[in-house]
Amino acid sequence: MLALIQRVKEARVSVEDKTVSRIKSGLLVLLGIVNGDQLRDADYLAEKIVNLRVFPQENKDFDLSVKDIGGEILIVSQFTLAGDCRKGRRPSFSDAMSPEEAKKYYEYTTEILKKQVPVKTGIFGAHMDVSLINDGPVTLLVDSKKGAKKDEN
Repeated sequence: MLALIQRVKEARVSVEDKTVSRIKSGLLVLLGIVNGDQLRDADYLAEKIVNLRVFPQENKDFDLSVKDIGGEILIVSQFTLAGDCRKGRRPSFSDAMSPEEAKKYYEYTTEILKKQVPVKTGIFGAHMDVSLINDGPVTLLVDSKKGAKKDEN
């Protein structure tokens, strides 16, 4: 699983010119689910997302997590994160999990996050307009396949 995480002052998802979700201070997470992902990938990413220290406190730029600041998460499915651009000029999405299977992992990840912080979502599979005010900017890519076996602070 891939998560593109952005620290935001606010973020919004619209479908057909109607806002379906909006958050203030927190994280916008674009979630890509790839073939071979398992529930442990979702568990890893959810734990990483809520505990990632990317918010400032006093003299430290990266000291608090979204949970620490009482922030929100807006999670949006993003199959194009699985795009392979190494050959030719058109990305290949053969590594992306089928929508039917990916939706289960997206919903599972969302439920894990909701147990820890307020979470809002996009609409899985819809054409969405995502807008945000990136704070910093701070943007990080987390790949569950590259996660450490024993994560440290």
